[in-house]
Order: sequence, then C-alpha cells, then structure tokens
Amino acid sequence: MTTYNAPVEDMMFLYDYLKDNKNYNEIEKYKEINSDLVKDILEQAAKINKEIILPLAKTGDENPCIYENGIVRSPPGYKEAYKKFIEDGWTSLSCDSKYGGQDMPKTISTFFEEMLSSSSLSFKLYSELSIGAYNCILHHADQKIKDKFLPKIVEGKWSGTMCLTESHCGTDLGLLKTKAVKQSDNSYNISGQKIFITSGDHDLTENIIHLVLAKIPGSPPGSKGISLFLVPKFLVDDDGTVGSRNGVNTASIETKMGIKGSPTCVLNFENAKGYMIGPENKGLNSMFTMMNLERIIVGIQGLGISETAYQNALSYAKERKQGKANNSKNKEADLIIQHADIRRSLMNMKSLIEGQRSFAFWVSQLIDVSLNHSDKKVKESAGDLVSLMTPIIKSFFSDTGMEITNDAIQVFGGYGYTKDQGIEQLFRDNRITPIYEGTNSVQAIDLVYRKVLNNKIFDKYIDQITGEIKEFSEDKNLSLFVQKFQKYLELLNNFTLWLTEKNKLSKDDVSAACNDYLKVFGYIALAHSWLKILKVSHDKIDQNKEFFQDKINTATYYFDKILPRVQAHYISAISGSETMMKGNFN
Repeated sequence: MTTYNAPVEDMMFLYDYLKDNKNYNEIEKYKEINSDLVKDILEQAAKINKEIILPLAKTGDENPCIYENGIVRSPPGYKEAYKKFIEDGWTSLSCDSKYGGQDMPKTISTFFEEMLSSSSLSFKLYSELSIGAYNCILHHADQKIKDKFLPKIVEGKWSGTMCLTESHCGTDLGLLKTKAVKQSDNSYNISGQKIFITSGDHDLTENIIHLVLAKIPGSPPGSKGISLFLVPKFLVDDDGTVGSRNGVNTASIETKMGIKGSPTCVLNFENAKGYMIGPENKGLNSMFTMMNLERIIVGIQGLGISETAYQNALSYAKERKQGKANNSKNKEADLIIQHADIRRSLMNMKSLIEGQRSFAFWVSQLIDVSLNHSDKKVKESAGDLVSLMTPIIKSFFSDTGMEITNDAIQVFGGYGYTKDQGIEQLFRDNRITPIYEGTNSVQAIDLVYRKVLNNKIFDKYIDQITGEIKEFSEDKNLSLFVQKFQKYLELLNNFTLWLTEKNKLSKDDVSAACNDYLKVFGYIALAHSWLKILKVSHDKIDQNKEFFQDKINTATYYFDKILPRVQAHYISAISGSETMMKGNFN
C-alpha cells in the first residue's frame, strides 16, 4: 500500500510568498483569511487524507463498486469515511456562506483538491462533481432552484453529476439524442440514455442531482439547440424533503482499468422530471461553467497522483540496495538513490510537480479574481487568462502525471509492476485523466484554434509575463535564468506565428502541431513559475537556508534538464503533416 504525507510546507510557501496577484489581494471577503488559518485548514486536511481517505485507495481497487438488482453499492468503508468527510465540512470549503459554505478561496480549495487526488481519486470523485454541479447551479439557475437544491449539495447530503456523453457522441455533443418535452407546470420530461457518468449512482448520499444536456423538440440543429436540465434521482418536495423516485435508472456500471472504487454508470432517463437551468438552447454555455472548472480539477488530479508516486519512489530509493554507485567505497551494494540515473528520475518528478503546484496556485488566484472581484473588467480579464490556461493545466498536468507514475514504477523495478506496493494502481488510476472532460488532443486543438489563433488572450499573457521578466532581469541571481527563459519564450512566439501562417495554407499542419504546441506552452508556463520561486528563494534564503537552497537547485535542474524539451517539440511540429497524411494504414 502506498504512503502519503500532504506537502503542507510547500503549499504554505506558495500561500505566504507567491500570493502575488494584485487583483486577488483586493478581494474584500478574503482579506481576513490569514496564514495561520490556512495552515490550520491544510493540517486538518492532511490528517483526514492520511488517516481516513488514503486507505480507501487500496480498498476500492480490490473491492470495486457492485451493481446488483438495479442498485450500486460503494466499496467497504466508503460510507463511514464519507459521513466523516461531510460532517467535517469538506464539501462546503469553497462554497457560498449563503448556502452553508465556508467562503474559502480557490487558492485554498485547490490545495485540498490535490490532497484528495493524492490519497484516493476514486473516493474524491463522489464529491468532486457535486462541487461542479454547485457552481453551475449557482451561476445559471433561478433563485428558487438555488434555494431548493444548493444547501443540501453544499452540506454533502446530496451529490451531483454531469450527464453529457451518449453512446454515439462524445465530444461532438451536437449529435445528442436525449430529448426534453415541456410540461404544463414548466418542468420537462427528460428521456434518453447517458454513458460514462461518474458517480451516476451510489449509496453515499440520499439524493443525486443530475445536470443533463438534452434537446427540446423543434430546437435548432446541432449544438445550438442544446438545453441544460436539473434532474434529481428522487423528486424534491416544496419543503426540501426527498420524495418519490424520479424516472432515472442505472442500466449498468463499467468495468475499468482504474478508479475502481468510483462507479462509472450508464443512466436511463424515462420521462424523468427536470427543470431548465439557464436559457433555452444555451445549455452548453451553462454547462461550460461546470466543465471548465472540472477540466482544471482533472489537471490537479494528475498533479495529486504524481505527488504520491514521487513520495513513494523517493522512499523506496532510500531503502533499496542494488549495484555499486560511481566512486563508491562500500563493500556491499549501495542504495539506489546514490545512482545518478535514479536521481535523474526523482529530480524530473520533483521539478515538474513543484512547478505545476506553483502554476496551479497562480491560476487559482486568477479564478478567484474572475469570480469575486468587484470590477467587472478585472473579472473578465482574469477570466480570459483562466480560459487560456484551462487546457494547459488539464492536458499538461495529466500527461506528465503519466510520465511520473511510469517513472515511479521504473524506480521500484519488478516490485513496481506488482500490486503489493500500490504503484501500478497510481498509473492505472491516472490513466483516465488525459481522457476526462475532452481528451488531451481535443484540449490542444481548443487551445490553438479557440484560445490562440482566434483570440487576443495569448497576447495578454505574453505582455503580462514579459513585464515581470523585465524586472527579474535586473536581479543578478536571475539574469542567466531570464536569458534562457527569453530564448524559449521567443520560440513560443515563433511557433505561434508559424501556426498563424499555416492556418491560412494547411489546416492539417496546424492540427498535427497542436499537441506539441500545448506542451511547449506548458513547459514555458512552468518556467515562468520557477522564475518567481527563484526570486523569492534568493530574497528569503537567510530565513530557511535548507528549504530555499533546495528550491534554487530544483529550479536550476528544471531550466537545465526539462525546459530544453521545448526545442524538440518545436522542431518536430514545424516539420509539418505531409508524411503522416500520406501514411498507408491499409
């Protein structure tokens, strides 16, 4: 079984020293949240994750969800853990106090999301979609719906789902067939089948609130005719009590490669009563409030699993003896952590994980600004940057999560391939993250076509980081790092210009380059985060020499060993698409 200790010290370092968004610091309701409070929350979160949630990872994998007689049963221990989880208020952490929430910012709840992902992704998924549903209802439902459904979702007594996919359409939602027929009381009868519904049915909560995409007869064709509906598993009376069963039934649950403690359901809707959320035929716009935040959380899943993989690989490397290290004078075998190649693997993991955590913290500040700042223009500007960074976090974090879990297995050698150590489960559990919420290739295409080529958000981002780098270049401790960063930033700009020109001449060249472009963007975004860490570390090194010197060394490793990957992705991408399009696949 894997072990895990939440990296509270590293999280507090970010909160104390890199909470540097001016607009974030202007948000009135967060001004009273201080470092002591945040540390207390993170330490309590670390405790419940280590003592209660972490053991569920192995339990859920060995005793998957069961579907029998139309009922889905969760793995042993899940009910008891979930009861404790909601009693302690963890589902309400970032929710509005008006509905029973604690009004904590995303800067804090994102750390908690990472911890949960590190401990047990399967358990996390029961509550994760509930927060997504909460956000969607909060921003798009009428007040009566909010008052009726949000308090119980915030409390954790009711959970939520996102019902998009159908057997004949995944990302191309314009093809969906689920229909919604309006009734005399302004409700709708929803009929159709949805597949791959995470936590679509289970026995942890007394009700499940499904957010369902469907088409009203006579609506415009394609995605322009999609509406969004709230469909509860059990009908809810006017006084908020749970009533009779609605027309929602589970047809089956999937047998999966990983996350076996989380049920992935096929749901049948048979004249199920639903309520429209947001305007008619604007369902995708409403659902994207949930989907975009969910995509960021999927990236955090990859980061969380990577942290657990790294911690366990490091621990194993410190106790496993094999072979003689260079210049070793020991008569017996040395610990494998003394071997340069093992240290390379561990430093790869460490530099990517810490860079990603810092980058995610930067984006979480932007999310808070986009949701809570008093100035509408400031909110919109922050929202634009969040939109740009969403496919980066989702894809880059989940792809590197596969790299890191794979390397962790390699550090363990043969033991990594067996079930006893739990490392192979991390690889299997993480494998869904590059697929969730639109595959990573779809995310890369979204980044290039919608966020870069047809938008000015990219220019805003470049202007912002260029301004910061000018200040850093005047610091003698950072000058060499800034030079390297500027070299690769110029390459990103050249790559963007290449895509712009190719988009006029060869769409295939652009499409074939999207994945490489996303990775180039991701590595440079992490380098920007590392520059900010370097600045703080040099300024504060006298306060904690060991901690800050380690940050400086890890940043140096990233710039020397990881950032040069950008060059390879760029060279590969600009070679074009001719050979792949001419490929013979008969």
